[in-house]
Amino acid sequence: MGTSTATILVVDDEPDLRTLYELTLLREGYRVQTAGSLAEARAQLQLCRFEVLITDMRLPDGLGMELLRELREQRRKERAIVMTAYGSAENAVEALRYGAFDYLTKPVDLKQFRTVVASAVQGESATSAPGIFTPSTTVANSTGAILNASAALDRLVGTSVAMQQVKQRIQKVAPSMAPVLITGESGTGKELVARALHACSHRAHAPWVAVNCGAIPEHLLEAEFFGALKGAFTGATADREGFFSAARGGTLFLDEIGELPLSMQAKLLRAIQERCVRPLGATLEEPVDVRIVSATHRNLAADVQSGSFRQDLYYRLNVIDIAIQPLRERREDLPALCTALLQRITGEHKHTASSLSAHVLAQLQHQPLHGNVRELENLLHRAIALGDETGAPATLSTPKNTGDCSTHLPEDGLPGDLQAWLDQQERAILTRALQACGYNRTAAAARLGISLRQIRYRIARLSIPISPEEIEPSSDNALYDVHH
Repeated sequence: MGTSTATILVVDDEPDLRTLYELTLLREGYRVQTAGSLAEARAQLQLCRFEVLITDMRLPDGLGMELLRELREQRRKERAIVMTAYGSAENAVEALRYGAFDYLTKPVDLKQFRTVVASAVQGESATSAPGIFTPSTTVANSTGAILNASAALDRLVGTSVAMQQVKQRIQKVAPSMAPVLITGESGTGKELVARALHACSHRAHAPWVAVNCGAIPEHLLEAEFFGALKGAFTGATADREGFFSAARGGTLFLDEIGELPLSMQAKLLRAIQERCVRPLGATLEEPVDVRIVSATHRNLAADVQSGSFRQDLYYRLNVIDIAIQPLRERREDLPALCTALLQRITGEHKHTASSLSAHVLAQLQHQPLHGNVRELENLLHRAIALGDETGAPATLSTPKNTGDCSTHLPEDGLPGDLQAWLDQQERAILTRALQACGYNRTAAAARLGISLRQIRYRIARLSIPISPEEIEPSSDNALYDVHH
């Protein structure tokens, strides 16, 4: 039985279906009103307020979409669930754009019907008004610690207009089930935005599953996404849970979605549209309830034009977009970012708190920072590590993209920041390979024994120039002082 006494309005012109939906909802403990047309629905909406509106798309006197438009114009709080005919992907996407909480495909699966309605009711009760997040909402971060919604938003450091707009958009769209596409250069914080979306939603207590689409070997993609039964393929010695099943009830974050091959794009599209998956080796499909949030540093619209990304999947993922500006276009956020990063870094290294001099901040303001926040963090990591070893204010030059593999390690041969050191090594090796192959990425990938997809992902992650013209001369005088 449902834990809520929410009142729900069901609009459908087929009497048998209206009765089926009504009985199903009554068994869940909801109060239910029904209507068979737009006119009847409007009359019901004038008489009372509802927590949830469930409407068929096609009605005798118009489209259910008209009710969504009127609810939005009147600033009503009802959450709308739209039912569309099988295969009408365009209608579903249009409904989500109009502000629908979710959609169902006819013939409606009653188990999925109950789940979606419960999510809509829970989302309504968890918010005082549409688009306002609940401060008590929580989400687990990468270390397993619990973040509330306010803390998740606070991790998006910056007071620039661009960053404030991102935070406002997160709060506005988080309560919806609509898919979100986050775009921005590598290192801008796309995953932090996705985490904030999850934390500000009614799904915050459910699983958060993040997937790097560019890091999974192509032959394993289907098993990783949809799961596999024991014996389904060579090496499958036990049942494997897929990403969709692991994220059931929560959020599935698909990072670097543009790196998926076309064959997998088609299978992903079907899973998103039908909301069910079939593990490898299984004969039956199983329903899944996840919200899809994806991210990319690529221009997917251009990839659609070139044929490397499916247009139907692009429109399905890009119902709501959140664009993050590169750091060089919001330099007013640099002081706050440096302060936050230094606090975290010194805490990890158990150092006393550090600060940057005005001179250093002035230097940073004039750096290109192609790697965005990730590059800034690596610079500060290395500065702290070097400063600790020398006992003096640390200095660090901007990493060169010339393929120089020289590194500065302490006498014991152990780096103070392993990830920054590994990134430096990988950047240098990839740059040398590109130079040796005349900046032909396919040839460079073959030389290093990795796939073209893998080298593209690494080049983007490490902000490596892919042509000689992109390499800027690095000055040995570009030193940064970090004062303890």
